[in-house]
Amino acid sequence: MKGHHHTHVRPSARAFFTNLKVDMPLGKKIWLLFRNNVKKIITMQSCCGHPGEPGC
Repeated sequence: MKGHHHTHVRPSARAFFTNLKVDMPLGKKIWLLFRNNVKKIITMQSCCGHPGEPGC
């Protein structure tokens, strides 16, 4: 497959922990953490498309 290049950029741990400091109820924070990580796993991307949310 010529011209088929994938670059996998790993999300930074700093961004992960910074996003967990978002001011919101714990239940919502846990839900977003779960939802965003599942989306990243399913799409095999390093970003879920919701920058700044927990898990992204």
